[in-house]
Amino acid sequence: MPGWGDVNRSRGSPGLDDQTPTTDYDGFAEAYAAETESSLLNAYYARPAILDLAGDVTGRRILDVGCGAGPLFEALRDRGADVTGMEPSAQMLELARKRLGDGAVLTQADLNDRLPFPDDAFDDAVACLVLHYLEDWSAPLAELRRVLVSGGRLIVAVNHPFVYKHFYPDRDYFTTHEYAEEHTFSDQRVVLSFWHRPLPAITGAFTAAGFRIAVVSEPYPAPGAHKRFPDEVKTPDSAFLCFLFFVLEAA
Repeated sequence: MPGWGDVNRSRGSPGLDDQTPTTDYDGFAEAYAAETESSLLNAYYARPAILDLAGDVTGRRILDVGCGAGPLFEALRDRGADVTGMEPSAQMLELARKRLGDGAVLTQADLNDRLPFPDDAFDDAVACLVLHYLEDWSAPLAELRRVLVSGGRLIVAVNHPFVYKHFYPDRDYFTTHEYAEEHTFSDQRVVLSFWHRPLPAITGAFTAAGFRIAVVSEPYPAPGAHKRFPDEVKTPDSAFLCFLFFVLEAA
């Protein structure tokens, strides 16, 4: 799902936070999938970083939370994982089905609700650019802990809280609060809402849910990003902060 810079976005536009964000993700599913298929922040940053953190996934049962149109699901499956996708948007799931084939295990489910999986159903779960949409993390994280085996991993990418402060220097970094932004997906404009959390609130939510923080990562873009996006990635060894990545171990 979208986050910092993965599409054209308006930061701090006058009155933007007064607009009503859309909850109709079905209405821009195709535009979103098309825009993010090969974008810098998705194809050359978030997805490859998640795959690097996951490592060898051969034979591992992985839940792809908020799987969207299925690009990360496909990459994990290609690496030998047994993947299950969950996604609240019916249209996103339809796009994922077209991409992945009828044999893919895809479930319409919302992370705000009890997950339709038994305890200890997965070795890993991936939540890539999902949690920053949610006001409450305690119940969703508890559910993710429930469906993971002991010692299983939750691999997370969220909007980097320090980047929020960079873009919005006059706003309160230390409170958890909602904000709205306008994004453009393949010429389709939508207003989305996100929840900013300071770093202590992020890490505290993870540990309170029974996870141990094993890795905190601020990765480089994937190889090829400089050649493909020279205006944004100035040199082959450029690094930038945009998302914050975690590997959490279920206690």
